[in-house]
Amino acid sequence: MLNISNLSKSFGVRNLFSDLSLTVGDRDRIAVLGANGSGKTTLFEMIAGNLAPDDGTITRKKGMLVGYLKQDVEPFSNKTLLEEVMSSCEKTGRIKRRIDDILIQLEKTSEPAEKQTLLNELGDLHHQFEMLGGNDIEHHIRVILCGLGFKESDFARPLNQFSGGWLMRASLAKLLAINPDLLLLDEPTNHLDLESCIWFENYLTNYEGAVLLTSHDRAFLNKVTTKILAIENGKPIRYTGNYNSYIDMRREEAEKLEAAAARQEKKIAKEMEFVDRFRYKATKAKQAQSRLKMLAKMNRIEVPRVTKKVDFSFTEPEHSGREVINLKNLHKSYGEKHIYSGIDLTIERGDKVALVGPNGAGKTTLLKILAGVLPFDKGERVPGHKVETAYYAQHQLELLNPANDLMSELERVSPDAGEQQLRALLGAFLFSGNDVLKPVSVLSGGEKARLAIAKILLKPANFILMDEPTNHLDIASREVLTDALEEYSGTLCFITHDRTLINQVANKIIEVKCGNINIYLGNYDYYLGKKDKAVNDNSYCNNSACNGNTVKTNSDDMKRRKNEEAKLRNDYFRRSKPVKDNILKIEREITRLEEERRAIEALYADEDKCCDGETIVEVTKRHQQVLEQLKSLECQWGELILRDEEMKQELAEAILPLK
Repeated sequence: MLNISNLSKSFGVRNLFSDLSLTVGDRDRIAVLGANGSGKTTLFEMIAGNLAPDDGTITRKKGMLVGYLKQDVEPFSNKTLLEEVMSSCEKTGRIKRRIDDILIQLEKTSEPAEKQTLLNELGDLHHQFEMLGGNDIEHHIRVILCGLGFKESDFARPLNQFSGGWLMRASLAKLLAINPDLLLLDEPTNHLDLESCIWFENYLTNYEGAVLLTSHDRAFLNKVTTKILAIENGKPIRYTGNYNSYIDMRREEAEKLEAAAARQEKKIAKEMEFVDRFRYKATKAKQAQSRLKMLAKMNRIEVPRVTKKVDFSFTEPEHSGREVINLKNLHKSYGEKHIYSGIDLTIERGDKVALVGPNGAGKTTLLKILAGVLPFDKGERVPGHKVETAYYAQHQLELLNPANDLMSELERVSPDAGEQQLRALLGAFLFSGNDVLKPVSVLSGGEKARLAIAKILLKPANFILMDEPTNHLDIASREVLTDALEEYSGTLCFITHDRTLINQVANKIIEVKCGNINIYLGNYDYYLGKKDKAVNDNSYCNNSACNGNTVKTNSDDMKRRKNEEAKLRNDYFRRSKPVKDNILKIEREITRLEEERRAIEALYADEDKCCDGETIVEVTKRHQQVLEQLKSLECQWGELILRDEEMKQELAEAILPLK
């Protein structure tokens, strides 16, 4: 479908990446990973045709439709939500109008050749029309909008009444409605609540096209993606598997490289000892100079950074009473809109509570009331004994002093802390070396968020409340935050869309929905399990209630259609088996060759096994052979996948009239 070959891109003296190659198959789900600023969005812009590469080529399948969701909201018209999303399906409308024109022409013409030409075109257009949703397009769009969290009452609202987050969802709905061959999704989950995110995961899992995406949501990456393209220090790394398996693989590789780097450093130290000893001795000076030249030419082994567990002892907060906070018969409204009407809630010492629920349900309102920063209409808010509260929200970033460096900013919180302690804390939050002397004014949004969180945890209160602490944070920073909150021994209440963080940190889930709160004792997976069980139980009851009103159908006709469908499926399985067997065979061979490639590349760093020229030549030759074999096999694999998809489509078209 898409082939990227030896792509390179620089901005001024800064090289983003070079020699980036990637083949995208029809049903691929590929995550593009890399630190902020590594070039992920730039790559998407080039694939979309909005930016030219410095070098390399991007080849698309003829007629391929690409849908691109950017991080920034595009300008909208003054149409209603439904009208705007429907307008994205102009191609469907054009095809429908052409079908109508052909039908009129067929009634008028009596020329056999012209009639056959029109019939051929009509068949192609019908196929395209059905692939794009056909007459069900409005229903399809309504399903998408509901899945993304819009209500039926939103469909007729003008777009200028929606906030930026909801406009981003509308942009996503427009993309999904046109059903492109390739979806480019740049941080698609940023504006989705948890329920919409789960719906979107399932939608992408069953999506017929290919998907390239970037995301900081680790649970989303693990559920959706099957391949990884990582950009590390300007170099592309490809891997088959989800995010967790990729991290495991990189960690194993890093451990091997660390060992190789340690051996190399030991050898360098030994050679330098010889140089320092004999460089000024006449009989040995030539040898010393020779060894210096050898060291200058040596390729130093670089160990890629893999996120490590936070290694910092956080200050123990003062113990509070058993009940940290009580809300009693609490009411809160915004004008005529009632958010809460008499809720009761108790949070106890040691609770780590995640507030979940759809956007607009009142999670942030509840968090602010708990934090004591938002007044309420009626009821009581009763803090417990010795409770000290700290509230983190996005406005905390604005309270940082732009003129301070990072060390000075932390000293404002804890003047008695020593330099070593402050540097250790900043190091735990991914600020190292001279980074700690940067002024706050030059920090990115993610760096400011990490600094603000570090300030809270340097001298922590015993009750911390956090509103979307993962905003602006990349994956490495989210893992650091997760580790820090796991170590925190006080009471915590937070809102986040990061399910991995909720699962690892929370021991209590509070669902906020329709003005009510429901409490689940466990992590997010436990909460989802309980919700699924409730849905299944309701479905069982509804089905049981309907059993007595089953509509009788023509059993003979149904039996005939089922037999015909069975024959078609058997024929498909017979014809597709050799193709599927070859796909499996090639995938196994690719896996074997990838393991051999990694083993060879590990050999390069092993001085004991690659100490002579003959071995190096032999290993290099085999490495080249493996790379060529991998390239050839990936091409074959792509062709077989395409053939398998064509047979599936043929089966679907043959079965459709029998439904």
